[in-house]
Amino acid sequence: MNTPPSGASNDHAPHLYEHPAPIEPARPVRAVGSAAAHTTTRLADEFFYLAHDDQTGRPRLFESATAHGLAAALLAELYREGRVTFEGSHVRVINTVPPKDWLQHLVLDRLVAEPRHTATRTWLAFLATTACEQVITRMWQLGLLRPEQVGRLWRQRTVYVPTDVNTAAWSWARLSFQLRNYHPLTAFDQTLAGLALHTQLDPILLDGTPLAVRAFLRHQVDQVHPPLRDLLADLGAVVGGAVLSHRTS
Repeated sequence: MNTPPSGASNDHAPHLYEHPAPIEPARPVRAVGSAAAHTTTRLADEFFYLAHDDQTGRPRLFESATAHGLAAALLAELYREGRVTFEGSHVRVINTVPPKDWLQHLVLDRLVAEPRHTATRTWLAFLATTACEQVITRMWQLGLLRPEQVGRLWRQRTVYVPTDVNTAAWSWARLSFQLRNYHPLTAFDQTLAGLALHTQLDPILLDGTPLAVRAFLRHQVDQVHPPLRDLLADLGAVVGGAVLSHRTS
């Protein structure tokens, strides 16, 4: 998890790689104190929690699905901030005022710099190459994650472990409880559930539940704003193709 994801190929968006990446805005220093003090309402942070074990930090999804899910979550954050919208299979910038969050600012800058490229799947592929590293950086700055070396000495790798298990488990517990008890989701959780559904995380989230619960999940996801439905449909198509490639490789 300490390297950029390999699920997206440059062939999907060749022209985007002709330009140097914009310089990231000045970032805040890492927060000091307990992660419990930081209540995240950022979709990418919460999806990261869903996609990783809340105690070990180990991934619940294969790398490409996680990367594309985080890319979609970052675009959805910009939609919630009123900076972009989605029309069919295209993303359109509607407000160029930089968000306060440095990562949202960076993603918006990239969209603004490439007005010729509007296909949502192209942007999902492009953003997926750096989404994991950038979301991890943002969460580390807020004191939500800490790096930990795992594995044998000669084959060690870095995983990012939640600093507060309760904070990390809350997204999973909240969605699972509400869905299993047929409680309507908030708009935020409908989108988060959509990210889980379209990255194929739902079989783990709803393990052991009857089919009616899975139908309720789909019904709740169908209630998201129409532009977000377009984004989620493209995410599902991209991840579905990646899953097929992953299984046949």
